Amino acid sequence: MSLFPRPILQLAELVLADARDKSLKIVTAESCTGGLIAACLTEIPGSSAVVERGFVTYSNEAKRDMLGVPGDMLADHGAVSEPVARAMAEGALEDSRGHVCVSVTGIAGPGGGSPLKPVGLVHIAAARLRFGIVHEVYRFGDVGREEVRMQAVQAGLELLRRQIDR
Repeated sequence: MSLFPRPILQLAELVLADARDKSLKIVTAESCTGGLIAACLTEIPGSSAVVERGFVTYSNEAKRDMLGVPGDMLADHGAVSEPVARAMAEGALEDSRGHVCVSVTGIAGPGGGSPLKPVGLVHIAAARLRFGIVHEVYRFGDVGREEVRMQAVQAGLELLRRQIDR
């Protein structure tokens, strides 16, 4: 039995197959998902040929220390922001042997939201060496912590796949 619904596992299988076909190594940089994208990818047998490493950077200090996200960026924009999602993806690629990375930062709830950054707000970025970074913002709503995180996993895998398929 898996932690992940079958459609998300099937998406992870496609991501891994696409990366394997292009000889790309995957890195993850996760905050609100707490490593669930890496866990989903590594649920698939043979994933070790493609998954290079995963960073779980839940605190601002971890984002700074492990991924090189500038402290002034965190102070100016907050951890849940487009600039931080982009910096997380960039930093993960710089501090790994990976070729493509997905990063996630958001507010899963039930608390922690504000009028400007409500529960369910998630920023996802995907970076690929020599192809740049793409970013998407999601507003999943206050649908429960587990649902926000699972929707973020799916969205992250979809964005990662699009970056791989470029």
